Amino acid sequence: MGATYPVDNTPQRFVEDADYQVKLEELKRRNSKKDSVVIYPFNPNFISDYKGYTLGLSPEEIDRLHNFRANNQFVNSQEEFQLVTGISDSLLYKLAPYFKFPKWASAKKKTALAATDKTKDVGVRSPIGTGESLRTSSSIKIKDLNMVTAQELKVIRGIGDKLSQRIVKFRDRLGGFVDERQLSHVYGLDLEVVDRVLKRYGILDPPPISKININSSSVHDIAKLVYFKYSVAARIVAYREQVGGIGSFDELVNIEDFPSDKLDIIQLYLQL
Repeated sequence: MGATYPVDNTPQRFVEDADYQVKLEELKRRNSKKDSVVIYPFNPNFISDYKGYTLGLSPEEIDRLHNFRANNQFVNSQEEFQLVTGISDSLLYKLAPYFKFPKWASAKKKTALAATDKTKDVGVRSPIGTGESLRTSSSIKIKDLNMVTAQELKVIRGIGDKLSQRIVKFRDRLGGFVDERQLSHVYGLDLEVVDRVLKRYGILDPPPISKININSSSVHDIAKLVYFKYSVAARIVAYREQVGGIGSFDELVNIEDFPSDKLDIIQLYLQL
């Protein structure tokens, strides 16, 4: 009977261990990347699946927020965000300092005010005489911002011929306001004046949005969105072709001259 010798599986085992080590390092790299994500101020009403993941939200918590927003509702405080999503106190403590709500977020929804015929005080310019005297009305009802005329806007203190025309022109280029914060995007309009307008007008009937697919649309079509210069639209397409497709709206902030401070509004007009 011949002698038997132990079989040496060292090379095969080495390959298996090496493969395992590569996978382990990849997992560590991904986790490290997730943990090292730099958080910038953001509006928690506009969190994508990807952004929610990087912030530490579970899929269920993200879904709760999206379901809430699907009913055209907004969270207006960190307490309300936790109530809607169900996130832990520790995660809220981590994220809350970065929450960025519009100045008027604490006010009641304009639609609710209109429905209950509630009124607000607002300083307006008197339409009688020179227009220099001011009056405060306690019986002004909320009207639709998408229906107001330039002439009606001039009644509000701080808005003259140029600004009133500029507001209407900007609204028309958008196809109608879909978010009250867009009023602050009108060039030359101070936030104090924006607040005065929103005490009289709100978005009672948001227009439908024809979304632009940034993974298939041409430069020309992307540039139609009022927030994009043609050069930015061209860079979006170039970036898309370079990476093989845009997987998250958050990627857009890496594009030169992209108006990242308006991303949460811009993404309302886009689809992947």
